[in-house]
Amino acid sequence: MAGENDSFVSEEAFLRKKFLLSLIIPGIFVFLMALAKIIELIFETDLSMLGIYPLSLKGVPGIILSPFIHADFRHLLNNSLPLFLLSVSLFYFYSEIALKIFIMTWIFTGLLVWTGGREAWHIGASGIVYGLAAFLFFSGILRRYYRLTALSLLLVFLYGEMVWGLFPGIYKNISWESHMLGFISGIFLAIIYRREGPQKPVYDWMEEEDEDEDSDGEEGAGGSVSGTGSRAKSGTGNRRSDPLPQQ
Repeated sequence: MAGENDSFVSEEAFLRKKFLLSLIIPGIFVFLMALAKIIELIFETDLSMLGIYPLSLKGVPGIILSPFIHADFRHLLNNSLPLFLLSVSLFYFYSEIALKIFIMTWIFTGLLVWTGGREAWHIGASGIVYGLAAFLFFSGILRRYYRLTALSLLLVFLYGEMVWGLFPGIYKNISWESHMLGFISGIFLAIIYRREGPQKPVYDWMEEEDEDEDSDGEEGAGGSVSGTGSRAKSGTGNRRSDPLPQQ
């Protein structure tokens, strides 16, 4: 009993530490977003020129900097909360690959907007928001792991209306290109990294079933060899091999 309690306490401590660690990078990122807006207010300046301007050298820095720049506090708040929640989910559930997924979503979205966006300044972190939402949703479906699939369904419940931001003309003064291209980046990364990070667990009873199937296959193969006699040997030499079931 004492050993079970110690195991429970240690697991609880591990999960608490994992959760706290998952807050660090999302918290820093959102803090920098808020800091950029505060700097604009203090120095009475406009940092929109640090956004993305497609196919222009002046827009290249925006590939990195645009997620930190927002038009006003409403724009900042609308992006901060979903970005924080989605990022924490990423770093908690996909801790092994979270950092590179976050960075690649950020960079890929910026590059695609710089390449294919309208001739205007594109600012805000919404491209990353859509990218992370797409990654978390499709990654959970592709991995067929019930915990991650449940997360996918939760995202649909919380942010299902985000789908309208993927289409032009629905909302005014919105960079739908950032939304669409971020979403595409997230799908791409979910497919590419579907074999990395958390996977559907294989339990002991699954392995026992596989072993039973293997043994049944070997017994059936042995019977066919004895039944065919010299004909099986003459056709395959001194050995006969049967394909093992693929897992």
